[in-house]
Amino acid sequence: QVQVVESGGGLVQPGGSLRLSCAASGFTFSSYTMSWYRQAPGKGRELVASISNGGRNTNYAGSVKGRFTISRDNAKNTVYLQMNSLKPEDTAVYYCKAVNYYGTNDYWGQGTQVTVSS
Repeated sequence: QVQVVESGGGLVQPGGSLRLSCAASGFTFSSYTMSWYRQAPGKGRELVASISNGGRNTNYAGSVKGRFTISRDNAKNTVYLQMNSLKPEDTAVYYCKAVNYYGTNDYWGQGTQVTVSS
């Protein structure tokens, strides 16, 4: 049974930090590219960051580059998103996605809410 479970969201003040975690099971985690997406109220889902299966390659949306860091621990089947210097516009539900090499299988988590507000 495949499970993708995000955690670590919450309420934080502007300029603060949060670390999101995404724990996966039921598939060969080390063979999957992992990504974080977010969806703000009234907006579409957007890619925030992604990391290759071995962790060597990462990509970031321009709006978060230099503030967010994606990483993974294949021994723990977990991917992380360290978010620093948070802004109100980072407020969204953050989702974790796993996709295999061929793009034929993908799995989503249920999302975790991040709210940046004073």
